[in-house]
Amino acid sequence: MTRKLFHTASIIIVCFLMALCHKRSIPHNTSANNQRILGYLSGSRNWQKAFSFVDLTNLTDLNLAFFNPDSNGILPPNTDLSKLIATAHQKNIRVYMSIGGGNGPAYLKDLIAGTKRTPLINTIVNFAVTNHFDGVDVDLENDLITDQYAGFVAELSAALKTKHLLMTAALASWNADLIKDETLRLYDFINIMSYDKTGPWNLNKPGPHSPLSMAQDDFAYFNTKRSIPANRLLVGLPFYGYGFGGKAPESLPYKEIIARYPGAENKDEIELADGGHLYYNGIPTIRQKCAFAKANKAAGLMIWELQQDSQDENSLLKTIAKALN
Repeated sequence: MTRKLFHTASIIIVCFLMALCHKRSIPHNTSANNQRILGYLSGSRNWQKAFSFVDLTNLTDLNLAFFNPDSNGILPPNTDLSKLIATAHQKNIRVYMSIGGGNGPAYLKDLIAGTKRTPLINTIVNFAVTNHFDGVDVDLENDLITDQYAGFVAELSAALKTKHLLMTAALASWNADLIKDETLRLYDFINIMSYDKTGPWNLNKPGPHSPLSMAQDDFAYFNTKRSIPANRLLVGLPFYGYGFGGKAPESLPYKEIIARYPGAENKDEIELADGGHLYYNGIPTIRQKCAFAKANKAAGLMIWELQQDSQDENSLLKTIAKALN
């Protein structure tokens, strides 16, 4: 090798090693069955308080919801985040910033399109890097899945790859029909929202909003019909219930359901004295869904939302961890 070639090769090797050193190390903690337990945590106004509810020992992934810019595309800094995320990283938990949400701001439709798209993506990626997130979770729903959705996801994916960050999505079978196969394949993982089959917005159709059959059908939709590998799909679980009829509450967190109705943790339905009904997922159904995810080699389970869980022996998060391990 000539001196010139040796010098060139040396430069290439040094650059390669520098790139490796700057590549962020993404934790890969999983259950004994190589499955993930991902929980959404809502707490944008007080992340310190939100984290106090989380049992990090039973999680592998954490989605912080939601980080949405203002109408000018600006994300304000948050001084708490880096320290909290570092705590999760110490336990080998991957942490994502989730954007959008079921009630995401309508102006996002404008920000993901045209000349505003690239500045928005730069803002999101810079925020993720600054705060040491492991990726971005795209939870654009309802009117936000427009003809601009595919272009936004493709550009965001490319930008995240340059920073060695992951990209996931929260999707349901009913809204994924609006998304092309090539866009779905850009996601590292898809968190299937197998809940809200019915609810307070549909009082003429009372019944379970998240039965086992829904999880099975939704998984088959993404895995078989849309050809997404099982190891990129997480089965969604609700930690809340919906009420119908009488004086049943419109919605109620799992922890309040079992506090109000002794023994409710071992059921999926409560019939009230006035004829009303409350539907949710108790421990038996959560175990069945975990068994289904294991049998079908899914990537794992996804939870909405962690603060709705109880913090005692009837915890659904603990039930999931035991079922997977």
